[in-house]
Amino acid sequence: MKTAFTVAALTLGVGVLGLHAQAPVKVELRTPQGQVVGTAEATSTQGGGVRFALDLKGLPAGPHAIHIHETPKCEPPDFMSAGGHLNPEKKKHGLENPEGPHRGDMPNITIGADGTLKTTVTNSAASLSGANSLLTTGAALVIHASADDMKTDPSGNAGARIACGVIAPSKASGQ
Repeated sequence: MKTAFTVAALTLGVGVLGLHAQAPVKVELRTPQGQVVGTAEATSTQGGGVRFALDLKGLPAGPHAIHIHETPKCEPPDFMSAGGHLNPEKKKHGLENPEGPHRGDMPNITIGADGTLKTTVTNSAASLSGANSLLTTGAALVIHASADDMKTDPSGNAGARIACGVIAPSKASGQ
């Protein structure tokens, strides 16, 4: 009996340690022309969300929307293959919408005059583990041409999709 309990406890411990030790997921962002414009390193936050460490270059200066889209595809010429915003709860769009937000909605980012940006953006509704993991079916990270107005359904008037990267399990994570 003691042996079975010990094995179960060790198995549970390994599962819990594995959950917290997940390797970061690297997302390469490209333009519709195939030019690499940066990376986003996705890591789980202690509170259950996902933090994206962005390192971007070669993008138009100014504010831009960034969203998690529902389909792990980034096919040119317009990245419409990424589908709509991740929204399994079927809410309205926008962090300021009383009937929202989509799970894929995030704050705007602002690209510098030199076309670069290094920052982090956190999505507290997303996850890299568990039943609602972005890694279960995959997703896409999309940067739009304009800022998100945070309330207009379905996409916040964010404009064209100018960069896209697939969110998928990294080879290092064993997923």
